[in-house]
Amino acid sequence: MKTKSTFYRISSLIGSFFLLLSVSAQSTIKGLVTDADGEGLIGVNINVVGSSFGTSTDLGGMYMIEVPAGSDQLEFNYIGYSRVVVNVSDASAGQLNVVMSTDKLAFDEILVTSTFSGRTQKDAPMSMTVLDAAKLSRLASNSQADVLRTVPGITAEGGGGEVATNLFVRGFPSGGQYAFTPLQIDGIPILSTFGLNSSAHDVFFRNDIGLRSLEFVRGGSSTLFGAGSVAGIVNYNSIRGSDDPVNKVQFEWAQGGRAKVDMLSAGKLADKLYYAVSGFYRYDEGPLETGLNTQGYQLRGNVKKIFNEGNSSLVVSTQIIDDKVQFYLPYPLDNSAGERERPIGNDGEEIFTMLSGQLRDFSFDTPFGRFKSPIGDGVSTKGGFAMMELKHGFGNNWSLSAKAKAASYEHWFNLFLDGDGVHNTPENQAGYLEDRELPDNASFSYTDTGEPLANDDLLFENRVLDRQRDMEELVAEINLTKTINEHNFTVGTFMANTTALDNNWIHNVLGDFSNSPRAVSIGYTDADGNDVSYSSSGYVEGSGRKTANKVIESAKIAFYAADEIKMDKWNFDIGVRWERASGQISSESGIGSNNFNKADVSANDFAVAIAALYKMRDNLNIYANFSRGYFFPQLRSVKFSAPGTAQSYETENVIQGEVGVKMASGDFSATGAVFFNSLTDRRNVDFVNDPNDPSNVIEFVQLQDTRTFGIEANVNYAITSNLDFYGNFTWQDHEFSTVEGNPEQEGNSIARIPNIMGMAGLSYDDGSFDANLSSNFLGSKFANNSNSVELDGFNIVRLDLGYKFGLSDQSDQSVRLGFSVFNLLDADGVTEGSPRQGNSQVAGGEFFVGRPILPRRIFLRATFEF
Repeated sequence: MKTKSTFYRISSLIGSFFLLLSVSAQSTIKGLVTDADGEGLIGVNINVVGSSFGTSTDLGGMYMIEVPAGSDQLEFNYIGYSRVVVNVSDASAGQLNVVMSTDKLAFDEILVTSTFSGRTQKDAPMSMTVLDAAKLSRLASNSQADVLRTVPGITAEGGGGEVATNLFVRGFPSGGQYAFTPLQIDGIPILSTFGLNSSAHDVFFRNDIGLRSLEFVRGGSSTLFGAGSVAGIVNYNSIRGSDDPVNKVQFEWAQGGRAKVDMLSAGKLADKLYYAVSGFYRYDEGPLETGLNTQGYQLRGNVKKIFNEGNSSLVVSTQIIDDKVQFYLPYPLDNSAGERERPIGNDGEEIFTMLSGQLRDFSFDTPFGRFKSPIGDGVSTKGGFAMMELKHGFGNNWSLSAKAKAASYEHWFNLFLDGDGVHNTPENQAGYLEDRELPDNASFSYTDTGEPLANDDLLFENRVLDRQRDMEELVAEINLTKTINEHNFTVGTFMANTTALDNNWIHNVLGDFSNSPRAVSIGYTDADGNDVSYSSSGYVEGSGRKTANKVIESAKIAFYAADEIKMDKWNFDIGVRWERASGQISSESGIGSNNFNKADVSANDFAVAIAALYKMRDNLNIYANFSRGYFFPQLRSVKFSAPGTAQSYETENVIQGEVGVKMASGDFSATGAVFFNSLTDRRNVDFVNDPNDPSNVIEFVQLQDTRTFGIEANVNYAITSNLDFYGNFTWQDHEFSTVEGNPEQEGNSIARIPNIMGMAGLSYDDGSFDANLSSNFLGSKFANNSNSVELDGFNIVRLDLGYKFGLSDQSDQSVRLGFSVFNLLDADGVTEGSPRQGNSQVAGGEFFVGRPILPRRIFLRATFEF
């Protein structure tokens, strides 16, 4: 694979491009932004309408902004408050104070995701959800799932730990990860192509306190934008610097040996030059005790320059990450009473995981030399990106936007699987020997002490899979917008080139059946009197081998055109997109044979989206949208029908429709939507045990058609000025309409997606004391597409408490002491069965292989702002 030279060359190029340009005469306006009670609002975004000039309020609600000559209006935006537009001429002696009123649904917050012009949620004919920085900070506990499961229509599984969240949106059969819903940062995808290997997008990025907001747009209109999407776009917006400095440091402690430091600093470097830097360092021995630690850091930063009299802006952003986290897979649960509970181990203690610090550091010979397993690192990511965004307003309502990103990562996804592929459950010692045709005189001993196993101690043989997934990517997007009366026309192009490795090594390990198993050695004397070691310190001799040697490269180019029409009573969106995707696949057939299957594949397709919104009253809008879209099959799913001859590569077709309502009246606000989608020619990829070699795992590809019909609702009610109720509800009916090779599955529910889910919570904040209590419910679902195993629903309750007070006479220096609990009631619902067993898994038996949600964990935080 190419080195990081591309990344560093482009980083240098962007740095040299960043020039300090002159500005002309302008006026200065300053003032105070408060809520209805007179409290200063922190971080309100203030923009000069029609220019790139902007700033935000400080910790006391004060602002100062320079206004170019000829500019007439200022726009004030703050999540949770109604947008305010004021005339510059209203300023008295350069002073202009503003009072903002609450908007519980954030109807008037300007959104940037899935729109070419930037518009409010109220005016957008699609479903949207917005979370501000405070909510993001308090939701984060274990993974992206903690944040995303609060959004209507999303099923997010986070039992695996901090990364590789399995994400399902509106019944689409993604198999998890981010197949139909790309993860973005500041409008650019973390990874523009899905399916070069099975690593999820969130392995390359971590949340930190430098994020301003999350915007999640659902529905088919997202097909038009950026990298294109099917089910929606998850976009995080970073904090930008302004004239008013903001500094924040957060210390976090949690049960199980977790310590984390987050920091943020943002402000002004020079005239029209601003910065923001954020990052974290984290060490964690939990949330499950494994003897394998999670440790690492991430640094992010951006610099913004405004020039050309406020008509142009350039933002350069970077990320550096070096992080290692542990990933938890399903393991045998006690099913003797049909309850699928965490089992009791040989030591009499409850078992939470089969990851083990004793079953690491093994090495074995391969055709490419000696390989040492990096399983102790878990999921490791090292690298980063450099990104540039240039905007310019030409005048006469013409504007240009250009974005570019270069990324390079060294990435390994190493994991303990969920069994040996044959037994997958604990075994007694006699049965273990018999099944492997080992002699009766074999002895079992614990490696750490040398003591023999007790006669009734159970064994568990597992597989370790090490996967090298290095990735490099170049992305660029350019669009040109022209506003003519009520029309906002945009044309643009998106380009991306991504290269990724998919190299796999596998070996077997043997431990006892206990939490974080102890390594077990097996030795015996053969018929010739020779001492033979079957398991050395837990390594099963002869099991190690390399199973995949693959490189995949993807190239995409897309062209799109759209018109956003804004009228007195009506808003319309019309857009089309054409895209071509090509791939180069190189896969060795027979590891070490030097016989490679190589092929070039390509496909192209188009998408069309139309949407309309009607303003019935000031506080009531109805909308509808429809789209015909596509999804390019995962390149890793392409098989070879003959040496050098790849199977067909054709797009998957997507039809979506939605009708909804948005309303806000006084202290009450709500949204509701009825949606439908169908997916045809879906080339689904599952990671299953190899039927011809159960000790190995393979990618099983199957064509499917699906359809989903559902209802979403979201409500907010201000009980008092400080106390709010919020909630959402989703009902969805989903099924397979066609399943290649398994017609008996037609009409079955799609695996791992519940029919019912919802959330309800109470939030209190009086400026000093804040509290939040929420309950997130996921209904029952099936573990596999054969619907042979039904998993019970479960509830995750979260509690967050905080007290904020000043540290000096200055109002902008404070500390918030926080206490939060994830999974307050310590529910142990099962999020998934064993994907490796797939449709062959059954509900009965003494043990059931599944993955419970993570147990209760208590967090303490101290957040300093100054």
